[in-house]
Amino acid sequence: MRHLLLAVSVVALAGPVTAQDRGATAAIIDQGTNHSEVMPIAQHLSDVIGPRLTNSPGMRRAEEWTQGKFREWGLRNVHKEGFAFGRGWSIERASVRMLTPRVVQLTAIPVAWTPGTNGTITAPVVVAPIARESDFAKFRGKLAGKIVMVTLPRAAGDATEPPFRRLSGEDIGKLDQFQQPNYDPAATDRRLKRLDFTKKLDAFLKGEGAVAIATMSYRDGKLVSGEGYLFGTGETASLPSVQLAQEDYLRLARLARTGPAPTLEIASDVRFDDSDPQAYNVFAEIPGTDPKAGYVMAGAHLDSWVAGDGSADNGAGTAEVMEAARILAASGVRPKRTIRFALWAGEEQGLLGSMAYVQAHLARRGAPGEAMPGGMKGFYGFSDRWPITPLPGYNDLAAYFNIDNGSGKLRGLYAENNPAVVPIFREWLAPFASMGAGNVVARQTGGTDHVFMQQVGVPGFQFIQDPLDYGSRVHHSSIDTFDHLKAEDMRQGSIVLAGVLLSAANADKALPRPPLPTRPVATDPFAYSDDDD
Repeated sequence: MRHLLLAVSVVALAGPVTAQDRGATAAIIDQGTNHSEVMPIAQHLSDVIGPRLTNSPGMRRAEEWTQGKFREWGLRNVHKEGFAFGRGWSIERASVRMLTPRVVQLTAIPVAWTPGTNGTITAPVVVAPIARESDFAKFRGKLAGKIVMVTLPRAAGDATEPPFRRLSGEDIGKLDQFQQPNYDPAATDRRLKRLDFTKKLDAFLKGEGAVAIATMSYRDGKLVSGEGYLFGTGETASLPSVQLAQEDYLRLARLARTGPAPTLEIASDVRFDDSDPQAYNVFAEIPGTDPKAGYVMAGAHLDSWVAGDGSADNGAGTAEVMEAARILAASGVRPKRTIRFALWAGEEQGLLGSMAYVQAHLARRGAPGEAMPGGMKGFYGFSDRWPITPLPGYNDLAAYFNIDNGSGKLRGLYAENNPAVVPIFREWLAPFASMGAGNVVARQTGGTDHVFMQQVGVPGFQFIQDPLDYGSRVHHSSIDTFDHLKAEDMRQGSIVLAGVLLSAANADKALPRPPLPTRPVATDPFAYSDDDD
């Protein structure tokens, strides 16, 4: 009975849909269908601006263009906020060819934030799988003058599921599971150790006289990503590095196994930009009528990798957030709470933009006066710094909604292990159930910009989305281009996001919050550490 009364009281917080709300919903749907701009926004980000690696020239163009669009639509307080990041980097041109035993143009990409070749490098390959420091001894004295293939040559298994799919009702039902948190106090140390390994590997290979590094793409199908994480000023690698398509890498490995080792030609023309080490988040607002009511927020990350155009990851989410802002502004809504829109930088390097926002506006983690490390070290260590100290604006953020899973249709919301919000979300999504977006599931999600808000006890949420071919082929890959976006889905997503934001902004009370997190006990107090070295 107690649980039933709680559920009833929570539903009451959301309140019934009023005539004014129904009119606003109709205006939102009209704007989002008959006057949609979501695909032109996505096309400009994809085709005109292109890849948007944090602090790259493309990202700088995107920062200015998105602010200009927000101003054009009449949003207020349009600005960007900087945070410490590191170096800009971009690719001018690159080519990798096998010269012997025959000439083959290989599918390859420079690894992000690695130096160029300063012309052309021609050298034989050597297969030297190195995954931990203990592997260094196996290859000492054998790498001078070589292009070192450091990935263990192992083909991807055959696909057992279709690469493109939509969620069935059964699929969504399986997501409705409360997941108990798992706390492993030793996990942070292990993650930081793996991060340091990349620097140690570069130093070892440089010291051994290697001329370049080659890694294997983690997908087949001639897809490459070029992901790299040594972006900090003074931290970038010393050796040129390229990622090869899996099929090309495995061919080279077979030839090296049977001998003689094939010879490669690598020409990598990349550019570093150290003019401004700050990265920037972009913000815009629709002002609320009650200055004491706080604000609700929607966000997507503007940055991308460089192998494709960053269309699905996360041009799609960016376009939907921008379109939701345009829809609400054009509909003339006057919400009680301010609605803030955020386009994050540095998400691909560790959710760095949203982490900077949390630390500047919401809460600090760690002992008073303790400096928070930057870059990937900050990402890996964030969840294990105690105590959490709320800042004056901590309670102002009533709800945050994130989009970052491609261009698939929004099917509802994850409650993120917060069961108290389930009936409220169902009420907010009710007008959009016929569009397929009426589902609410308990499951907690990670990997994108709502995570650090959750980790300090702020209600941050993510939408359920149809996967399409996002995870199977497009995510971080060289085919992340406009033609993999689904226009009907993106129009639907923009409408649903705008509607949810307006409901959150006009709700009588803010969403129920979890308690302020405190240091948990180890989930398994009897576990032994499994260090690599």
